[in-house]
Amino acid sequence: MTVTIYGDSILKGVLFENGGYVLDRSWERALSERFHLSIENRSRFGSTIEKALPRLRRESAEPASGEPVLLEFGGNDCDYDWAAIASDPQGVHRCKTPPERFAADYREAIGLLRAGGRRPVALTLPPIHSERYLRFLCRRGLSRERILAWLGDVEAISRWQKTYSELVRQLAREEQAELIDLRAAFPSDSAALERCLCDDGIHPSRAGQALIYETLCRRAAALA
Repeated sequence: MTVTIYGDSILKGVLFENGGYVLDRSWERALSERFHLSIENRSRFGSTIEKALPRLRRESAEPASGEPVLLEFGGNDCDYDWAAIASDPQGVHRCKTPPERFAADYREAIGLLRAGGRRPVALTLPPIHSERYLRFLCRRGLSRERILAWLGDVEAISRWQKTYSELVRQLAREEQAELIDLRAAFPSDSAALERCLCDDGIHPSRAGQALIYETLCRRAAALA
Protein backbone atom coordinates (compact mmCIF):
# COMPACT_ATOMS: atom_id res chain seq x y z
CA MET A 1 0.00 0.00 0.00
CA THR A 2 1.25 3.44 -0.93
CA VAL A 3 0.45 6.40 1.30
CA THR A 4 0.98 9.84 -0.21
CA ILE A 5 1.43 12.94 1.94
CA TYR A 6 0.82 16.50 0.80
CA GLY A 7 1.66 19.06 3.43
CA ASP A 8 4.15 21.58 4.73
CA SER A 9 7.26 21.40 6.89
CA ILE A 10 5.40 19.75 9.79
CA LEU A 11 5.01 16.42 7.98
CA LYS A 12 8.18 17.03 6.00
CA GLY A 13 9.96 16.39 9.33
CA VAL A 14 11.52 19.82 9.76
CA LEU A 15 12.84 20.85 13.18
CA PHE A 16 14.32 24.15 14.35
CA GLU A 17 17.39 23.30 16.42
CA ASN A 18 20.48 25.25 17.44
CA GLY A 19 19.36 28.28 15.50
CA GLY A 20 18.70 26.50 12.20
CA TYR A 21 16.39 24.11 10.39
CA VAL A 22 17.18 20.41 10.14
CA LEU A 23 15.31 17.53 8.57
CA ASP A 24 14.49 14.33 10.47
CA ARG A 25 12.30 11.78 8.70
CA SER A 26 12.89 8.95 11.16
CA TRP A 27 9.19 8.83 12.12
CA GLU A 28 8.35 8.33 8.45
CA ARG A 29 10.80 5.45 8.08
CA ALA A 30 9.55 3.85 11.29
CA LEU A 31 5.93 4.09 10.16
CA SER A 32 6.80 2.60 6.78
CA GLU A 33 8.64 -0.34 8.32
CA ARG A 34 6.11 -1.02 11.06
CA PHE A 35 3.07 -1.16 8.76
CA HIS A 36 4.82 -2.22 5.53
CA LEU A 37 3.83 1.00 3.77
CA SER A 38 5.39 2.76 0.84
CA ILE A 39 5.28 6.47 1.78
CA GLU A 40 5.45 9.15 -0.90
CA ASN A 41 6.07 12.32 1.09
CA ARG A 42 5.41 15.30 -1.17
CA SER A 43 5.33 17.85 1.63
CA ARG A 44 7.22 21.08 1.08
CA PHE A 45 8.60 23.70 3.42
CA GLY A 46 6.33 26.76 3.37
CA SER A 47 3.60 25.08 1.35
CA THR A 48 0.00 26.28 1.41
CA ILE A 49 -3.05 24.51 0.05
CA GLU A 50 -3.04 26.95 -2.89
CA LYS A 51 0.58 26.14 -3.74
CA ALA A 52 -0.13 22.41 -3.58
CA LEU A 53 -3.21 22.45 -5.82
CA PRO A 54 -1.43 22.51 -9.21
CA ARG A 55 0.56 19.43 -8.25
CA LEU A 56 -2.55 17.74 -6.86
CA ARG A 57 -4.36 18.46 -10.12
CA ARG A 58 -1.55 16.87 -12.15
CA GLU A 59 -0.88 13.89 -9.94
CA SER A 60 -4.47 13.01 -9.08
CA ALA A 61 -4.92 12.13 -12.74
CA GLU A 62 -2.58 9.18 -12.25
CA PRO A 63 -4.54 5.92 -11.80
CA ALA A 64 -5.04 4.72 -8.24
CA SER A 65 -7.35 2.41 -6.36
CA GLY A 66 -8.34 3.56 -2.91
CA GLU A 67 -4.88 4.69 -1.87
CA PRO A 68 -4.93 7.08 1.11
CA VAL A 69 -3.62 10.61 0.67
CA LEU A 70 -2.89 12.70 3.76
CA LEU A 71 -3.53 16.44 3.60
CA GLU A 72 -1.75 18.61 6.17
CA PHE A 73 -2.29 22.30 5.45
CA GLY A 74 -3.22 25.46 7.29
CA GLY A 75 -0.12 26.42 9.24
CA ASN A 76 1.34 28.53 6.43
CA ASP A 77 -2.05 29.49 5.06
CA CYS A 78 -2.95 31.34 8.25
CA ASP A 79 0.41 33.13 8.48
CA TYR A 80 0.92 36.85 7.85
CA ASP A 81 3.55 39.16 6.43
CA TRP A 82 4.84 40.15 9.84
CA ALA A 83 7.33 42.66 8.48
CA ALA A 84 4.46 44.52 6.79
CA ILE A 85 2.50 44.45 10.04
CA ALA A 86 5.44 45.78 12.03
CA SER A 87 5.84 48.53 9.43
CA ASP A 88 2.15 49.50 9.49
CA PRO A 89 0.34 48.20 12.60
CA GLN A 90 -2.69 50.37 11.85
CA GLY A 91 -3.13 48.91 8.37
CA VAL A 92 -5.35 46.14 7.08
CA HIS A 93 -3.43 42.90 6.57
CA ARG A 94 -4.56 39.61 5.08
CA CYS A 95 -3.06 36.21 5.77
CA LYS A 96 -1.59 34.11 2.96
CA THR A 97 -4.79 32.15 2.35
CA PRO A 98 -7.95 33.74 3.79
CA PRO A 99 -10.39 31.25 5.36
CA GLU A 100 -12.93 31.33 2.53
CA ARG A 101 -10.28 30.56 -0.10
CA PHE A 102 -8.66 27.96 2.13
CA ALA A 103 -11.99 26.16 2.46
CA ALA A 104 -12.64 26.30 -1.30
CA ASP A 105 -9.15 25.03 -2.14
CA TYR A 106 -9.33 22.27 0.46
CA ARG A 107 -12.68 21.11 -0.90
CA GLU A 108 -11.22 21.07 -4.39
CA ALA A 109 -8.28 18.97 -3.15
CA ILE A 110 -10.64 16.43 -1.59
CA GLY A 111 -12.71 16.30 -4.79
CA LEU A 112 -9.65 15.86 -6.99
CA LEU A 113 -8.38 12.98 -4.91
CA ARG A 114 -11.73 11.21 -4.90
CA ALA A 115 -12.16 11.69 -8.63
CA GLY A 116 -8.79 10.02 -9.09
CA GLY A 117 -9.81 7.02 -6.99
CA ARG A 118 -7.95 8.03 -3.83
CA ARG A 119 -9.02 8.37 -0.18
CA PRO A 120 -8.44 11.87 1.20
CA VAL A 121 -7.43 11.96 4.87
CA ALA A 122 -7.47 15.39 6.52
CA LEU A 123 -5.12 16.21 9.40
CA THR A 124 -5.71 18.86 12.04
CA LEU A 125 -2.81 21.14 12.95
CA PRO A 126 -0.49 20.72 15.93
CA PRO A 127 -0.83 23.74 18.23
CA ILE A 128 1.69 26.56 18.31
CA HIS A 129 3.18 28.53 21.20
CA SER A 130 2.35 32.21 20.67
CA GLU A 131 5.02 33.74 22.90
CA ARG A 132 7.79 31.61 21.44
CA TYR A 133 6.67 32.35 17.91
CA LEU A 134 6.51 36.10 18.49
CA ARG A 135 9.99 36.02 20.03
CA PHE A 136 11.19 34.10 16.96
CA LEU A 137 9.59 36.63 14.61
CA CYS A 138 11.26 39.55 16.37
CA ARG A 139 14.71 38.00 16.71
CA ARG A 140 16.12 40.03 13.82
CA GLY A 141 14.71 43.42 14.63
CA LEU A 142 10.95 43.44 14.00
CA SER A 143 9.17 45.51 16.64
CA ARG A 144 7.34 43.38 19.18
CA GLU A 145 5.40 46.41 20.36
CA ARG A 146 4.17 47.30 16.87
CA ILE A 147 3.15 43.71 16.11
CA LEU A 148 1.30 43.51 19.43
CA ALA A 149 -0.42 46.80 18.64
CA TRP A 150 -1.93 45.09 15.58
CA LEU A 151 -2.60 41.74 17.29
CA GLY A 152 -4.15 43.10 20.48
CA ASP A 153 -2.61 40.33 22.56
CA VAL A 154 0.02 37.69 21.94
CA GLU A 155 -2.39 34.74 22.23
CA ALA A 156 -4.24 36.02 19.17
CA ILE A 157 -1.56 34.19 17.17
CA SER A 158 -2.49 30.75 18.51
CA ARG A 159 -6.22 31.49 18.47
CA TRP A 160 -6.04 32.38 14.78
CA GLN A 161 -4.01 29.28 13.95
CA LYS A 162 -6.56 27.16 15.84
CA THR A 163 -9.37 28.48 13.63
CA TYR A 164 -7.68 26.87 10.62
CA SER A 165 -7.34 23.57 12.45
CA GLU A 166 -11.04 23.73 13.32
CA LEU A 167 -11.83 24.61 9.72
CA VAL A 168 -10.04 21.43 8.60
CA ARG A 169 -12.14 19.46 11.08
CA GLN A 170 -15.31 21.08 9.76
CA LEU A 171 -14.37 20.46 6.13
CA ALA A 172 -13.64 16.79 6.84
CA ARG A 173 -17.03 16.44 8.47
CA GLU A 174 -18.91 18.22 5.68
CA GLU A 175 -17.07 16.34 2.93
CA GLN A 176 -17.25 13.03 4.84
CA ALA A 177 -13.49 12.63 4.62
CA GLU A 178 -11.42 10.68 7.12
CA LEU A 179 -9.78 12.80 9.82
CA ILE A 180 -6.62 12.27 11.86
CA ASP A 181 -6.60 14.62 14.84
CA LEU A 182 -2.95 15.52 15.35
CA ARG A 183 -3.88 18.49 17.51
CA ALA A 184 -5.53 16.33 20.17
CA ALA A 185 -2.26 14.43 20.67
CA PHE A 186 -0.48 17.55 21.94
CA PRO A 187 -0.83 18.78 25.55
CA SER A 188 -3.02 21.80 26.21
CA ASP A 189 -0.94 22.92 29.19
CA SER A 190 1.49 25.64 28.08
CA ALA A 191 4.49 24.30 30.01
CA ALA A 192 3.97 20.76 28.72
CA LEU A 193 3.41 22.07 25.18
CA GLU A 194 6.79 23.85 25.25
CA ARG A 195 8.55 20.47 25.44
CA CYS A 196 6.74 19.36 22.29
CA LEU A 197 7.66 22.38 20.16
CA CYS A 198 10.93 23.77 18.88
CA ASP A 199 12.26 27.18 19.88
CA ASP A 200 10.45 28.82 16.97
CA GLY A 201 7.14 27.92 18.60
CA ILE A 202 5.66 26.28 15.52
CA HIS A 203 7.61 23.17 14.50
CA PRO A 204 7.15 20.05 16.61
CA SER A 205 10.29 19.08 18.52
CA ARG A 206 11.54 15.51 18.52
CA ALA A 207 9.08 14.87 21.35
CA GLY A 208 6.35 16.44 19.23
CA GLN A 209 7.31 14.34 16.22
CA ALA A 210 7.01 11.27 18.46
CA LEU A 211 3.42 12.33 19.24
CA ILE A 212 2.68 12.61 15.53
CA TYR A 213 4.17 9.16 14.92
CA GLU A 214 2.16 7.62 17.76
CA THR A 215 -1.03 9.24 16.48
CA LEU A 216 -0.50 7.90 12.98
CA CYS A 217 0.23 4.46 14.41
CA ARG A 218 -3.04 4.49 16.34
CA ARG A 219 -4.85 5.42 13.17
CA ALA A 220 -3.08 2.86 11.01
CA ALA A 221 -6.49 1.69 9.78
CA ALA A 222 -6.74 4.99 7.90
CA LEU A 223 -3.49 4.24 6.13
CA ALA A 224 -3.97 0.66 5.08
